[in-house]
Amino acid sequence: MLALLSSLVLLPALGALAAPAPAARSAADVTTLTAAQLSSLAPYTQFARAAYCDPSIVTGWQCGEACDAVTDFTATLTGGDGDETQFYYVGYWSTQKTVVVAHQGTDPTQLVSVLTDVDIPTIVPDPTLFPGLPSDIEVHEGFANEQAKTAALILAEVKRLLAQYSASSVTLVGHSLGGALAELDSLYMHLNLPASVAIQAVTYGTPRVGNDAWAAYFDSQITNFKRVNNEKDIVPIVPGRFLGFSHVAGEVHIVSPGDAVSCPGDDDATDDQCTIQTVPNIFDGDILDHLGPYEGIYIGTIYCT
Repeated sequence: MLALLSSLVLLPALGALAAPAPAARSAADVTTLTAAQLSSLAPYTQFARAAYCDPSIVTGWQCGEACDAVTDFTATLTGGDGDETQFYYVGYWSTQKTVVVAHQGTDPTQLVSVLTDVDIPTIVPDPTLFPGLPSDIEVHEGFANEQAKTAALILAEVKRLLAQYSASSVTLVGHSLGGALAELDSLYMHLNLPASVAIQAVTYGTPRVGNDAWAAYFDSQITNFKRVNNEKDIVPIVPGRFLGFSHVAGEVHIVSPGDAVSCPGDDDATDDQCTIQTVPNIFDGDILDHLGPYEGIYIGTIYCT
């Protein structure tokens, strides 16, 4: 908490060091999602919700409402302890013929406290996990280290399921820290699976993961990526752009229940319907929006029922 408070004090002054806002975009660049588009996100939201459940009940897909909402899914690998290693699971979604990988998030107040620090370490992604990346790419060290803990194990299970079901698609999901891990996993899978395997991801309340070079390269490689932000959630605006961090493309911003827009670019600072204008700083945000509702669905440990 002291780290959070000290960071809050520093933020107004540090705001002057923020990167320049991108060039103005036309209103036509922001599109409103239809009711059908919004409802189509529900299974991914439930997958992200299920990632908070203990592996003992995700095994067998017996995790209550989240599991009951997606009955055509079979979990084949679960793990993590919710402490040293975030919960995770892998399985096959038969209706969509895709392998799904999901990661647990974390306490949002704790996450914000860490990500508003003015001295956030970044690293070059491990070249054994992320081969061939441009040399100027850097990502959040903590996120990278967490993703590395399970990367090889998850990749092996993904490959097994792709072969078993003759599937050609992998779907990554996660909320909060889990969203950051899903973002890293998306590029990791792309770099370590055959080019014929389609990579898609849907994340929720995801913090910024890497620098401008990361975002630019990610966007050039991963074209089916959605990061859903809810109303005044403050997690998506940290770490700050003044620290050199940038979001990848794909923002879907829930303006209010039943009303969401697709925002252009990586960090769109010009349209008042998108997150970065809705929540210009953490004082104007609401941490409770991080939990939802994402079109009626709340995500977090207390909602694993």
